[in-house]
Amino acid sequence: MRTICVFCGSNIGRNDSYTEASRALVRAMTRHGLDLVYGGGNIGLMGVIAEAALAAGMHVTGVAPQRLLEREVVHRGLSALHVVGSMHERKAKMADLSDAFIALPGGYGTLDELFEALTWTQLGYHRKPAGLLNVAGYFDRLAEYLDHALAERLLTREHRDMLIVETDPDVLIERLEHAPLPQATKWIDRSET
Repeated sequence: MRTICVFCGSNIGRNDSYTEASRALVRAMTRHGLDLVYGGGNIGLMGVIAEAALAAGMHVTGVAPQRLLEREVVHRGLSALHVVGSMHERKAKMADLSDAFIALPGGYGTLDELFEALTWTQLGYHRKPAGLLNVAGYFDRLAEYLDHALAERLLTREHRDMLIVETDPDVLIERLEHAPLPQATKWIDRSET
């Protein structure tokens, strides 16, 4: 594993621990010799993680849709910046450039990116691990929801276990490095059984 894609908010949030966790993740990635891919923003937690990574000497690649570039919320000092036509292209490009995914606190965009990456692993489009850095319990209810989906048999154990949840960034990275990944989903046509 050489590159991690980090999904995170375009807002800072009200809890200072989100900002500190973003910086702590960068420190952990530096200790592991990893590079950063992210959404290219210069605001919110995206801006925090980009600035911390650049200050640490990491190679930082941003992937931003043209629309965000036009709104001037794209970081102009990155090691590399890919400008794409849409959010769909952004997610595909970030996945192509990354070996694993980590989500920090964020909103709709963060969850959309994370769940698409997980779905692509589930369907066999790629075999890349994903994790949540659970800062100050931010993702507790999301993990509970996934456990509920498992209990309701709308998610298999193998697929529930694809999402690694940790509070320590070093432990999360180590688990991602050694994560067993499921085989692509095998579809069963129940009408034939």
